[in-house]
Amino acid sequence: MALKTAPDILSTLNSDNFKSVARALTIVENDLQGADELLKGLHFNNTTPIIGITGPPGAGKSTLVNALIGELIAKDNKVAVLAIDPTSPFNFGSLLGDRIRMSAYFNNPKVYIRSLATRGSLGGLSAKTIEMTDVLRAAGFDYIFVETVGVGQSEVEIAGLADVTLVILVPESGDEIQNIKSGLMEIADAFIVNKADREGADVFANNLKKLTDQVPVFKSVASQADGVGAIINFITSLTNKKHQRKEMLLADKAYKLIQQKRMADVDKKKLQQNIAKALVDPEFNLYKFLETYY
Repeated sequence: MALKTAPDILSTLNSDNFKSVARALTIVENDLQGADELLKGLHFNNTTPIIGITGPPGAGKSTLVNALIGELIAKDNKVAVLAIDPTSPFNFGSLLGDRIRMSAYFNNPKVYIRSLATRGSLGGLSAKTIEMTDVLRAAGFDYIFVETVGVGQSEVEIAGLADVTLVILVPESGDEIQNIKSGLMEIADAFIVNKADREGADVFANNLKKLTDQVPVFKSVASQADGVGAIINFITSLTNKKHQRKEMLLADKAYKLIQQKRMADVDKKKLQQNIAKALVDPEFNLYKFLETYY
């Protein structure tokens, strides 16, 4: 069977053809032949919101995304999810656990779910995420969710990708609210206090409102879909406002993509091997070693 060319894939790229979407994402994610041509040939529906879901492990991010998906597809929307999994620093693999947690919609014709390894990006994102969300936008999905790994301050990267960034917390975070990284506080378009049926949720939400000034705070019980409607209404209203700062968002995306291209010839595994060889020299100097990479 002949390999599909970029024009062939682009001609069939739409949210009804998951096979074509998957093929396009694979080509882009792995920089296969035709990736650049495919990306340059994308046509976008710029009204499609990209929603970043971030927050600490155990906050119920996947459960909340599940609840949001249920509400959206009930209104005949098509939804795509990029679930960003942490890449192991040892084997460069991915845990790919979110596809299991979102199994309720795994075979739903209105929902496309894809897991993506972070490839060492500190914020849980890589430039590949930007390219892959653009493929999904071009395919015509109505909403695109990007769920990140939840690793703290470096998650500010999500702000350069998403039209709307939601930070998910739980009432148990109350004791640590003063320790929430300032960067995470600054990127949030809204805070979601999930598992709000737990003790202390109201007090935590009120304290959060005092600390975050003008940033909205919502309460939800994602496992029961409580509070989901208000969050979707917020996403819709904020997406319209965000178009006013389109230049800034695009500049952030452009910066990450340029950075990726300039680092393309630096292989982390090879770098580790070269350092291992260089360490034989008892006078090894990291800065002299790096001269060959500049």
